[in-house]
Amino acid sequence: MPARQRNLKPLALAGLALGLLLAGCAQRITPDATSPSLLQGWAADDHPAALDTFLVSCPTILRRDPSGPLGGVEGAGDTATWQHLCRTAATTPPQRARMFFEQHFKAVPQARSPGVYDGLFTGYFEPLLNGSRWPTAQHRYPLHQPPRDLQRRRGQPLLARASIDRGALAQERLELVWVDDPVAKFFLQIQGSGQVQLTDGNRIRVGYAGQNGHGYHAIGRDLIDAGYVPRELMSMQAIDTWLRTAHPDQAWGLMHRNPSYVFFQELGPVEGSRGPNGAMGLPVTPGRSIAVDRHHNPLGGLVWIDTTEPTPEGLRPLRRLMVAQDVGGAIRGPVRGDVFYGAGPEAAFTAGHMQHPGRLWQLVPR
Repeated sequence: MPARQRNLKPLALAGLALGLLLAGCAQRITPDATSPSLLQGWAADDHPAALDTFLVSCPTILRRDPSGPLGGVEGAGDTATWQHLCRTAATTPPQRARMFFEQHFKAVPQARSPGVYDGLFTGYFEPLLNGSRWPTAQHRYPLHQPPRDLQRRRGQPLLARASIDRGALAQERLELVWVDDPVAKFFLQIQGSGQVQLTDGNRIRVGYAGQNGHGYHAIGRDLIDAGYVPRELMSMQAIDTWLRTAHPDQAWGLMHRNPSYVFFQELGPVEGSRGPNGAMGLPVTPGRSIAVDRHHNPLGGLVWIDTTEPTPEGLRPLRRLMVAQDVGGAIRGPVRGDVFYGAGPEAAFTAGHMQHPGRLWQLVPR
């Protein structure tokens, strides 16, 4: 919770990938629905961890109208069956988690177009900023709460990012907290949620509370088009370096090319490893929650992904059972996913460099 304008909520790093071509050439194949046990990498996965994450979604699934398909997605299975599966999962011991998935589900490959099964996977994380309840000489950049009449203004764009950054909302006293880094604030708005370490020693979580109605513009694409960053080297870290180190005198101008501006709300203190709430209103789980296009893969449902992820040593396979618990403004299509990686430097590195082709199977009840 997720990257993230991610319902529009955390556009996550997905926003940075918006407009980039899918990596690799489309592979035309015609796979059939299969047992999950036949998926490459299935046996090596941590099925108890997947079961625990699935159970996080169950309270919401159990409150839904049992008639009709899950999330209104045809082919995903009817909600009544998913509710039965939630009750079964709740009584399934960890050592039988793999058997639970194999007995109750089949894996259906998703396609971008007839015969084309490859798509794009990105990542998002929860950044940490330094902040203050009051403006100081160091903390000069506000995170804003939404205007009080935001709902009434829906469909009518508010001021663009540049105007807000220059103080156009100052008279409305919407400042939630003040942070010390405008670039970190910009990336927080892409992720859609994050943590703020306050000067009083407390650490709070802030989350998406609205958006100004302007469309998202991917500044990473601008850097590629201008020849500043090669397409294959584009990442959040590459953009950060350009803004802070290579061209700090042009940083504001580049950030203001993205007119979209995210408003935040305080979500309370940071407690343990619990992630921010995703689009289901439930905490997302690092490495197990994924943002999807809810029109193709229903929230609360299960997906298997087969892609790669970056590490400091290079790429490694990422074949994993994930739970669709979030959405994203740039997450569009049936083979499109944004993996939540959690918080901290490792999560920032992986999410920042995650932009790889892969395939996706939707697990539907047998």
